[in-house]
Parts: sequence; structure tokens; C-alpha cells
Amino acid sequence: MFPSLSPYSFLIVLALALLSLLLLLVASYQIWQSYKGPLAQKIEKRLQGLSAASDDSLQSQLLRERLLSQVPKLEQLLLRIPRAHRLDGFILQSGLNWTVSKLVLSSLVLGLLAISVLGRWLELSTSMALAAGVGVGLLPCLYVSYRRRRRLARFETQLPEALELMVRALRSGHSFAAAVQMVGQEMSQPMAAEFSTVHDEVNFGVAIEQALSNLTQRMPSTDLRYFVVAVLIQRDSGGNLTEILGNLSRLIRERLKLRSKVKVMSSDGRLSAWILTLMPFALGALMNAANPGFMSPLWTDPIGVAMLQYLLTMMLIGIVVMLKIIRIRI
Repeated sequence: MFPSLSPYSFLIVLALALLSLLLLLVASYQIWQSYKGPLAQKIEKRLQGLSAASDDSLQSQLLRERLLSQVPKLEQLLLRIPRAHRLDGFILQSGLNWTVSKLVLSSLVLGLLAISVLGRWLELSTSMALAAGVGVGLLPCLYVSYRRRRRLARFETQLPEALELMVRALRSGHSFAAAVQMVGQEMSQPMAAEFSTVHDEVNFGVAIEQALSNLTQRMPSTDLRYFVVAVLIQRDSGGNLTEILGNLSRLIRERLKLRSKVKVMSSDGRLSAWILTLMPFALGALMNAANPGFMSPLWTDPIGVAMLQYLLTMMLIGIVVMLKIIRIRI
């Protein structure tokens, strides 16, 4: 293949080629680490968390710049919508690395696909196809809401442990800012990310009162509000902060225990509600699979469509009532 090269020269060329390939792979890995590595993702999540705050000071505005879409035209369109930034904060509370445009476009695409498929293949009426399209289009929003509830529940579970860690840090002689930084370094997610954001805001020049207020905006938890109010009152009027945080930690832990007991005692009611909600749809699907001609008048005949609409409306009202019954706030 290389007749003019000696065996030693060929080995040198081969070694240089392998070395070049190795350097190319190392450079590619370093570039990936710079944009998609764990440290880059951590910094990006901190900056994203700041965008959900309501602080209008110059220091926070410099950190809260976050695109609603990667497409400039779509970004300008979303900026004209009054609730776009609130939706952005809702996404950030879920912990998902989504943009507003991704959520909106995914909902629109799924809704249009559901309308076209159900309207053409299953030959449903226009009203039924639109209702099904709206339901399918809401699936991304429901997924974001589910992730948000799970993240908030995880945060509330971690809060007593975080307060105890701050109490130990304050008793050891550390300042309140150092205790906040310690929580951000020692705790797991999502507690670590939120308290690290508070520490970053304070280091950037935001007042500790405003940084804590921004924390309550990003994490709408009642227990967290108690913590912030206790800290702000102590900073204004004085008092033993370690004793206040210790008592608050015990109070939150006891409330979580009581809520767990109530959840266990109401499990049979919640199971019955799920069965009553899903059973009509499951039986309807089984009957349609066994005898399609028997069920087809429900969405082909006008009387059947009217009956189905009435039944779905009553079932929706029943589901809302059952949710209100089994949801016990503590």
C-alpha cells in the first residue's frame, strides 16, 4: 500500500494516525463535557431555576434571562403571551429540561394527530374527535404536572433533614449563608439545587430576604414558607434561630407522619375511586373488542352520541367529586 516507505516509517505513520484519532476522541469528549457534562448540566439547572423567580432587581434579571424557545420567531410570539413566563416557572418546578415552546408544540401535535386518527379511522363525530384531541393534547401538561407534584413532595420530605443540617451548622459557629451553602452541597436533589441557587443569588448581590422569597416562588411549599417567615422574623426582631429551626423541623416531621397515616387509612377509598373511574372505560373497550357492531351506535348514531356526551359529562363530575372526597389536606 505504501511501497516508498520503509517498515519503520510505516509504523511511525500508523502510530501518528492512531495518536491523532485518540486526540480527536479526547477533544470530542471535552467538547461534550463542556456542553452536556454533569457540571454544565448543573450550572444550566441553576440558571434555569433563577428564571422562575419574581425578583425584578437588576442582579436577578441578569441571571433570569431564559429563552422560551430556541426559534427566534416563536420566541417573539411566546413573549406576547401574558402567561408564558408563568408556564415557564411551572415547567421549572417540575425539574424537566423543557422549554415553553416544546410543551406547547408537543400538545398541539398530539392533539391534531388524535383528531385526525380518531376522525378518519374510527369515524367518530366531529365533537367526539375534538374532545378526544383535547384530552390527548393535555397529556404533556399532565406529565409536567405529575413531575412537579412528585418533585414538590420529594422536596417537602427532605425539608426536615435540611433544617436539622442547618441547625447543626449554626451550632458549630457557621453563618446562615454558610449553612445554606452546606445544604446545597450535602443534600440530594431537588433540595441541593434550590439551596445552591439561593447561595448563588446571595453571592451575586441579591439580599438574603429576596433570595429566600425567590425560593418560595420556585418551590410553592407551605412548610418552606414557614421556614422563610421564621428566618425573616428572626433577622428583624432577633432570637435563637437554631431553636426556631429545630422546633420547625420537628413540627414538619410530625405533620409528615400524620399525613402518611391518613394516606394509609384512606387507601381503600382511593382504590375504590380508581376502580370506579377506570371500570366503565375498560368494560367499554372489552365490549367493543368482542362485538364492535354492538358498541358502534354510541358514536355513529346521533342519539348514541348525545347519550355518550351526557354520560361522559356525568362521569367527569363524579370523578371530580371523588377526588375532592379522597383528598384530605393536613
